[in-house]
Amino acid sequence: MTPTATTERLTAPERREQILEAAVTVFAERGYEGASTDVIARMAGISQPYLFRLFGTKRELIVATVKRCFVDTESLFERAADGLSGEAALQAMGEAYIEEIRRSPLKLRAQLQSYAACDDPAIRIVVAEGFGELVRLAERLTGLDAAQLSAFFAQGMLLNVLAMMGQMEEPQAWAMRLIEGCGMNAKLGL
Repeated sequence: MTPTATTERLTAPERREQILEAAVTVFAERGYEGASTDVIARMAGISQPYLFRLFGTKRELIVATVKRCFVDTESLFERAADGLSGEAALQAMGEAYIEEIRRSPLKLRAQLQSYAACDDPAIRIVVAEGFGELVRLAERLTGLDAAQLSAFFAQGMLLNVLAMMGQMEEPQAWAMRLIEGCGMNAKLGL
């Protein structure tokens, strides 16, 4: 294969973003232990040594990947709640999140892989900080109390699990009861 004459050179920050996109895909599919830096580098179209020059270690790359996933969710919540408050903001955030995981199940898989990787202390810290920031953001955007926020995040985690089991598109009767209990059946078109 001959390189094209117009090969575009990316800046280090642009290349870093390209690597993070590849890392999210590999991490989501294979988890922390199975995520190969060689596969990530090839997917990003770079050498493995260059990947390590930008991120240092596999752990630092996965930590950056996990942080990226939380930042993406924060941005989603902020956009959804824009101009809203209280229950309306919370509902908009939940609906936007459900739409996002339906549209891009890879992001949900990466999120769940990050929880599974919490036996690594560095990853555990980043996941706890990221999740804590989501809670603080939801509280700030909605102004709701602890019980309402807790119910929102608990239902969100239940819906995450149902989505991973394929129960959001064609739910079995037991899953439909749980989806109805979350008040999401009409929003999911079920």
